Amino acid sequence: MSSPPVLSDVLIDLSEAIATLTMNRPEQRNPLSATMMRDLRAALAWCKAEPAIAVVVLTGAGDRAFCAGADLSGFGGDQSTLELHHGRHALAELFIEMAELGKPIVGRINGHALAGGFGLACACDLVVAVDTATFGTPEINVGVWPMMIQAVLSRNLPRKVLMEMVMLGDRWTATQLQQHGLVNRVVPADRLDEETAGLAQHLAEKSTAIMRLGRDSFYAQQDMDFRAALEYLHSLVTLVTLTEDSAEGRKVFFEKRPPQYKGR
Repeated sequence: MSSPPVLSDVLIDLSEAIATLTMNRPEQRNPLSATMMRDLRAALAWCKAEPAIAVVVLTGAGDRAFCAGADLSGFGGDQSTLELHHGRHALAELFIEMAELGKPIVGRINGHALAGGFGLACACDLVVAVDTATFGTPEINVGVWPMMIQAVLSRNLPRKVLMEMVMLGDRWTATQLQQHGLVNRVVPADRLDEETAGLAQHLAEKSTAIMRLGRDSFYAQQDMDFRAALEYLHSLVTLVTLTEDSAEGRKVFFEKRPPQYKGR
């Protein structure tokens, strides 16, 4: 395995096949600044390129915020409107790269996830949240609309729930959003690490080859019409069953032993 990149705003911690990416600006509530987005993209690119990494955990430093989104100072300054417009596209690229990572992403939500931070949580495949965490899109309260995260949110939440969130700008609890299917597990602070690590380890034990094919297919088919999605998924069934890991999985079913997956 190559050495992980050294980044200013994101820490990378390795535990066997699991890489934990920590947004490390707790004093600013881990904002999605240009530097933070650059570092997240660099960290994800490294994780994607490393075959030994099977699972990514995304979290924030401290116990106040997972990520509070962009700070409002990013809307002004010396940059022109056009420069700001193009600069914000980095968030769209980050969401695309998360969807195309080919490896599961577990969101460890250690505190508030607001605005762009809420979008970041939604872009994770699975979410474990501390029971004191809140989620929200407060943009409407400061004369903005959550444009860049809307595409991610609308693929994760029921329409009426999302419309209430974006139009009112109120905060929702982790338990409320668990009831609507966004959060997988809600735990006390003293169990957050244990629950996240257990989930990540369980994912890491699966075939990385099948996980990548399956995860990629999920994100690819979600925007297809029904017939096209079925045809696309039909074409992948044979590909999945032709992998060595699929053959191993069928063998262990009958032999009643732990699998020895090779990632191919």
